[in-house]
Amino acid sequence: MTSSVCMMECGLRHRTFNTRSMGPVPSTSAGSCRTAQRIPTAPARAPSACSLATHHLSAKQDVLRSLRAKGLKGFRLRESRGAAKNNCSSQRLQINCMDAAQPFDYEAKAKAQLSKKEVIWANDPKLSIGIVGFGNFGQFIATRFIKQGHKVLAFSRSDYTKEAAALGAEYFDQIDDFCEEHPDVVILCTSILSTEKVLNSIPFQRLRRSTLFVDVLSVKSFPKALMLKFLPDSCDILCTHPMFGPESGKESWEGLTFQYEKVRVNSGLVSTRADMTGEDRADAFIKIWKNERCKMVEMTCEEHDRLAAGSQFITHTVGRVLGKLDLESTPIDTKGYKSLLDLKGNTEKDSFDLYYGLFMYNQNATDELDRLEKAFDDVKKQLFGRLHQLVRAEIFHGTADPVTMKARPTP
Repeated sequence: MTSSVCMMECGLRHRTFNTRSMGPVPSTSAGSCRTAQRIPTAPARAPSACSLATHHLSAKQDVLRSLRAKGLKGFRLRESRGAAKNNCSSQRLQINCMDAAQPFDYEAKAKAQLSKKEVIWANDPKLSIGIVGFGNFGQFIATRFIKQGHKVLAFSRSDYTKEAAALGAEYFDQIDDFCEEHPDVVILCTSILSTEKVLNSIPFQRLRRSTLFVDVLSVKSFPKALMLKFLPDSCDILCTHPMFGPESGKESWEGLTFQYEKVRVNSGLVSTRADMTGEDRADAFIKIWKNERCKMVEMTCEEHDRLAAGSQFITHTVGRVLGKLDLESTPIDTKGYKSLLDLKGNTEKDSFDLYYGLFMYNQNATDELDRLEKAFDDVKKQLFGRLHQLVRAEIFHGTADPVTMKARPTP
């Protein structure tokens, strides 16, 4: 029945005691352990199993009392496996001396508390990402790209030199200079209405042949068709829609929807990097959004537009209509009314060009607008139809019940 007691003081000195010989076993480090006492050796004669177990228990309890007297906590006696077989009360001293090992333990805990996201990001391949259109949304996504260690290049018609420098991005005022930096990824971060013009202005011959092009527009079939039409066949195409913006994603992107479709991704090695294929590069870009804990939705552009017409376009339309009503807050606002005011406010922050683009470049938008108009007419007909029944009952019978719409008996 051998049991060991191992002491650690300040994570530096160790001393071990063997309960069979009850004598000290040399430690691997210099010095002696001040937190343990020498335990007297056992009698020379061979004792019975139970008497030896009792002796062991008494010795261990002496050590335990001594440790507790010194103010060290975290020690307890644990019953050994052999005790139950011999019907003895032999117990094993187990030392959980957290305070004595604090310096090493603190260091380990501090390392374990490093952000899990940062550990993931450190192992990700770093991309050179070019953003064409460095307005509010371009700067918004660039912030997260840079935070994850990616290099960001920016180009825009307006001068955003100061804004780019503040974020840690490199700004170019000439599209040729921008392209000659050979970014791994080029993001079209423009308005829906200007996308075709911007695409036509890019000197593709100054880029690497297999550059990955990404769009972040609110409609998907339209930019997909444009890129397939204008981009060289060697270029990869990834259509995406981050369904949030600088306001809704100000604090965190966690849980916010990111839709994407890999329209064209070549499997061979890319010309911008010798260490990855087209699939690797597309996955590395998508992983940026996964690292931010977005809700990832892989979906075709056509299916996206069908669903977005019934959600995003309707939301913008209702918000625009509420804006025309000049609604204002009152002292007796209900939660429902406050929600309408929030919708109105959020919608009015977006340009009318965005709303028009959602209508013009999503072929499903017209159908949704017709459905909305019909629904409004149906509600009006229901209201006025009930009113007409009430008026007729009044005219022909003198009185009418406004609930049942039936004539009341004349008194």
